[in-house]
Amino acid sequence: RELPPYVIWAHGGPTSRAPLVLDLAIAYFTSRGIGVAEVDYGGSSGYGRAYRERLREQWGVVDVEDCAAVALALADEGTADRARLAIRGGSAGGWTAAASLAATDVYACGTIVYPVLDLTGWASGETHDFESRYLESLVGPLAEVPGRYAERSPVARADRIAVPFLLLQGLDDVICPPVQCERFLARMDGRRVPHAYLAFEGEGHGFRRAETLVCALEAELSLYAQVFGLRVPGIRSLELTR
Repeated sequence: RELPPYVIWAHGGPTSRAPLVLDLAIAYFTSRGIGVAEVDYGGSSGYGRAYRERLREQWGVVDVEDCAAVALALADEGTADRARLAIRGGSAGGWTAAASLAATDVYACGTIVYPVLDLTGWASGETHDFESRYLESLVGPLAEVPGRYAERSPVARADRIAVPFLLLQGLDDVICPPVQCERFLARMDGRRVPHAYLAFEGEGHGFRRAETLVCALEAELSLYAQVFGLRVPGIRSLELTR
């Protein structure tokens, strides 16, 4: 029998967790033959202090490793097709998705939604003050470990990404501003990696408009259809730039 493709969903936060509630976005994919696995990676809340502390100064390491471990376990147990694994996430989950594409060879593609892509910029004026201080515990003090901020950022490791991806961004996002996406895409220029960038006017951090949500979901499904070899009639094909 043919094993199904699977998408690993990395939650935001990053010290949040995947809620145990009906998610119609997940149902959109599972109803079309694509499995979804939400990962409460190390640092997620609800599992005690020791688990939460696993992410201290390890953001971009522990989350990436835990998501990859789940993806590979699904393939090893015969639940998922090893050749058709993907990762996606928004906000902090977008960071994990982008970092995973840069740091591993586990995934055939990825969807990156209003992400953090450049830690140094994010910590020095590209987000509001509260969020910038979050990195003190997630990565370490910028003044003490500036190299860590640079080396973990997907914007600095864009040359390691070799699989197709979709990047979704709100142009009015003040938490994860579009300038980070633009910087990241500039690093991808000329690398001939298939990708698409959809930027939405009037959207901030977390899409709200019905037309945006529909467009984003259909674009993501089209990416998976193209990469995984699925037939999904009724949606517009996402044009991937090479």
